[in-house]
Amino acid sequence: MRLKLLLPLVLAAALAGCGNGTASGAGGAAAKSIRIAYQAFPSGDLIVKNKKWLEQALPGYSIQWTKFDSGASINTAFVAKSVDIAAIGSSPVARGLSAPLNIPYQVAFVLDVAGDNEALVARNEAGIAKVEDLRGKKVATPFASTSHYSLLAALSQAKVPESAVTLVDLEPQDILASWTRGDIDAAYTWLPTLKELKKDGKTLISSRQLATAGKPTLDLGVVSTAFVQAHPEAVDAWRKVEARALQLIADNPDEAATAVAAELNLAKDDAKDQLSQGVFLKPTELASAEWLGTPGAPGALAQNLVSAAQFLKQQQKIDAVPDLATVRQAIYNKGLPDVLGS
Repeated sequence: MRLKLLLPLVLAAALAGCGNGTASGAGGAAAKSIRIAYQAFPSGDLIVKNKKWLEQALPGYSIQWTKFDSGASINTAFVAKSVDIAAIGSSPVARGLSAPLNIPYQVAFVLDVAGDNEALVARNEAGIAKVEDLRGKKVATPFASTSHYSLLAALSQAKVPESAVTLVDLEPQDILASWTRGDIDAAYTWLPTLKELKKDGKTLISSRQLATAGKPTLDLGVVSTAFVQAHPEAVDAWRKVEARALQLIADNPDEAATAVAAELNLAKDDAKDQLSQGVFLKPTELASAEWLGTPGAPGALAQNLVSAAQFLKQQQKIDAVPDLATVRQAIYNKGLPDVLGS
């Protein structure tokens, strides 16, 4: 989605009265609130929402969940100080930490690593057998999303210049409508829309394959810096319930699928299949050297975000790449790994 610096009227109305970006209300401590941006893709975040685990963990807070269609619109909300915590892809986070946005937020959780749950699919009747065949074709993806980043990476890998393809900026639900009408030849998007496209489409490449080729994408949990500073105990509670959701996906996929199915209006078996296509870390892995790390030993996630920003700069999607030290300061690993325990 576009990086608009002015919120649409609909978004402004939905998030009206949210104050200065910290969890506080007119009634002071008795009216504390947390504004959470979520996305409708299979994840532990949906489990937390469905089971109301955060509400149970923080009875003194009012929890407001607002659905967003992509990371770009979530970045816009952060710029407007209209959200405290969000589920957002690594590519939009790399944009958010870069100029000109320079959003003051912290990466505090890894929700999942993109696998086969994000992919580039071509219409069967479009005569496209491989990525190289996209020259002269119309390809849709939500701009500034992980799928957009992966699409650019796939084109670069195939030595297809972006100028040789007509890229169309559409949200997942609009992709499906355009696909049905025959307005587009291919699309890079995520589940559950991806499953519908595959019914009469061919998968050209998945985010799992691109990760193997050095272009991994992730779904991250981010928190505004103002909120972290004002309410660290609430951030700890949120990290604990997100870790609990990861553990549930690993230990009881049926129960996890039931919760996700309810949020996405899917059959449980469909939700279970879609969850199986993502890569979910174990809670103990979050504090490892590969991911968030610890305060004394920062993880490699910061370098992953810098690499994503470098690629976006090469593609002329951002103005400048933040240095590694700056991005490391935006990784919130305080208390790890102990804070994830019960």
